[in-house]
Amino acid sequence: MLALCLTAIIFFIPANLLPVLELHFLGSIRTTTIFEGAMAVANQGYWVVAIAVLTSAVIAPGLLLLSMLAQILIIKYQLQVPFFRDILKRLLKYHGLLSQVSMLEIYMISIFVSVFQLTDYTDIYLGMGTFCFAMLFLVTLFLQREYHLEHMWSVLDD
Repeated sequence: MLALCLTAIIFFIPANLLPVLELHFLGSIRTTTIFEGAMAVANQGYWVVAIAVLTSAVIAPGLLLLSMLAQILIIKYQLQVPFFRDILKRLLKYHGLLSQVSMLEIYMISIFVSVFQLTDYTDIYLGMGTFCFAMLFLVTLFLQREYHLEHMWSVLDD
């Protein structure tokens, strides 16, 4: 699980920093990242949508991955100090919320839908950010498949 978590964190950084889409329209080339897309929505006055996009596509997945990394490291290195046990308990308590708020699959679907919808009007190229975002989605999917919340709580009870 540690390898999957570290791999997901490695993909998380370029997935959010590199361009996801590149649009070629009438000689103009535009690239956009997930953050820039959310800011464009906010600039149009849709603050709630922009906050939802940032929360579920950037903030929650990042916090979820860092939370899982901390949990794995605390358990792997058997950090039994009360401070670390308290941190582990808090991380486990909020794990369900972070899992529900993190919606990477929705953004993968929306990227592909937007590509298919816009191909009639412009030339669209998927950027390296799209590849990293897809890999982040897949690695996170496998990570959550291997993650067992009950096992983490049982380690805390020992």
